[in-house]
Amino acid sequence: MPTERITFSGHDGNKLAARLDLPDGPHLATALFAHCFTCSKDIPAARRISSRLASMGIAVLRFDFTGLGHSDGEFGNTTFTSNVADLHAAAAMLEARGMAPDLLIGHSLGGAAVLRAAEGIPSAKAVATIGAPFSPGHVTHNFGEALEEIADKGKAEVCLGGRPFVIKQDFVNDVSQAKLGEAIAGLKRALLVLHAPTDDVVGIENASDIFLAAKHPKSFVTLDDADHLISRAEDAEYAAEVIATWAQKYLKLSPPAPSIGTPEGIVRVSEADPKGFLQDVQSGPFHHTLADEPLVYGGTNKGMTPYGFLSAGLGACTSMTIRMYARRKKWPLTGIWVDVSHDKSHAQDAGSRSDSKVDTFKRVIHLEGALDAEQRQRLLEIADKCPVHRTLEQSSVVETVLAE
Repeated sequence: MPTERITFSGHDGNKLAARLDLPDGPHLATALFAHCFTCSKDIPAARRISSRLASMGIAVLRFDFTGLGHSDGEFGNTTFTSNVADLHAAAAMLEARGMAPDLLIGHSLGGAAVLRAAEGIPSAKAVATIGAPFSPGHVTHNFGEALEEIADKGKAEVCLGGRPFVIKQDFVNDVSQAKLGEAIAGLKRALLVLHAPTDDVVGIENASDIFLAAKHPKSFVTLDDADHLISRAEDAEYAAEVIATWAQKYLKLSPPAPSIGTPEGIVRVSEADPKGFLQDVQSGPFHHTLADEPLVYGGTNKGMTPYGFLSAGLGACTSMTIRMYARRKKWPLTGIWVDVSHDKSHAQDAGSRSDSKVDTFKRVIHLEGALDAEQRQRLLEIADKCPVHRTLEQSSVVETVLAE
């Protein structure tokens, strides 16, 4: 996954450090990720979720809020409102690059921040929260007895996640006064709420409150026994899969437009991803699809494999041939589907004396309708007259030349 290091100006002019995780193949959409309170862009959950989304064609910008991670500024001078302003600055930077965010993702307090920030990011069509509090003021329970010192002295050092942070009264006042009910009700964007029922940092009731305050379209997905920081790789992978699958409905993730000018009778296959295997397949001037390899073989799994296309051709031709015959005979065939599997087996196992391997395509033909046994048997025989079947069974000649 290619990653670009970026710096941009935050709400007060300080330089904020960011990473832009880019897809290996076509760029289909852009997401803006807001991390949890006092965390950074590089926490495992942010890295894993961003990586998974990038593999699905969604570029992800994750950045450190002012005073955190590698960003400049003093954390003690920040507030919940300033975090929202940093998100607006990040969105403006992406828009200037021609990558205005389509999707906002926020983890914990970052989830509350994207809910508040969404109104000021018109390009965003969908929002996803992970373990987010309904009230940003929820975060103050982490300060414990230090709240009295903060109120008395205006600030105090608080240990959070094993690290010391200076928390000022301005932050406490701002986060306590921040209310999200109206922002959620007026979101006017698709909302996905992800939360673990056993989250002991931000309780599951927060997810219920967010979901009830939101208007449709809205969705809730449980993260089962995940911890608040989504520290297990499998939980982060699952969250990313759910977000990417859900977002497809609202972001209309479409691959780049196919090449034009392909003449009738020609199938033109053009490489779409030089670093992977994704291919644009254009059949004549009207029909476009994608070919790819599975993730385990270095592909991005955005299309059928080459052998998948061979199987599809056999299955489609079989179904068409059966339908034409049944239609001509006026038989009561109401439906057809053909399951095709492909395998390579040793030629000796297939009855040949050769030591090489042969391709075996297995068809399982399903026929629906009030057909008698004789009709069903005849349609099975007709399947073998499918032109693609005959092509695969006979020897073929492939002529290859270099274009001038």
